[in-house]
Amino acid sequence: MKIIEISGLKKNYPLGKTTVHALRGVNLDVEKGDLLSVIGPSGSGKTTLLNIIGCIDRASDGKVVIGGKEICTLNDRQITDLRLHHIGFIFQTFNLIPVLDALENVEFPLLLMKTRSSAEVRKRAEKLIDEVGLSEYKKHRPAELSGGQRQRVAIARALVTSPDIVLADEPTANLDSVTGESILELMKKMNEIEKTTFIFSTHDPNVMKYAKKVVKIKDGLIEEESAS
Repeated sequence: MKIIEISGLKKNYPLGKTTVHALRGVNLDVEKGDLLSVIGPSGSGKTTLLNIIGCIDRASDGKVVIGGKEICTLNDRQITDLRLHHIGFIFQTFNLIPVLDALENVEFPLLLMKTRSSAEVRKRAEKLIDEVGLSEYKKHRPAELSGGQRQRVAIARALVTSPDIVLADEPTANLDSVTGESILELMKKMNEIEKTTFIFSTHDPNVMKYAKKVVKIKDGLIEEESAS
């Protein structure tokens, strides 16, 4: 079952008197439950592609359908709702809230949704904290955690709302290679446990082994698409 359908996707950015063509006509289908790696050099269009899928940026042209909804037809409120309820984000800079402890950071998206009782929110957040292996650190604030631990908190936070899709832009970029591998292993495990569709971008070809499907992008176009 296709959860994302992209056709003819283009994104242009004005830069002074010139125009940067970040995406030049991307076509891509993503199946529900995929663990997809988008690889390519810096400036290839990876982040732009993820930002458009995540409704952080708007396409210049083309069609993007997520869960049966064509996102270019949605208004700002509908876009916000789609992001909150259906898409999780894992940022390379973690983006945790410094004054909240690990458990509270994981709870935060559920509290924004206002659909569960405080007891249900706490139970769901503790389940995710346990699944990412941080039960003993749940009362630690981000400054008291290592980079790898903070990224684990970010993964738990991305998954706590049971999103259909989790987007991770260079999730291992600020981590050493050993920690980075453990984070990718964790994403693979959570893909299996939660049945969530993961799309992560990277410029490191070594992460291919963690993906079910690999898409190579270069100069704003998909150069190759293959099962891993």
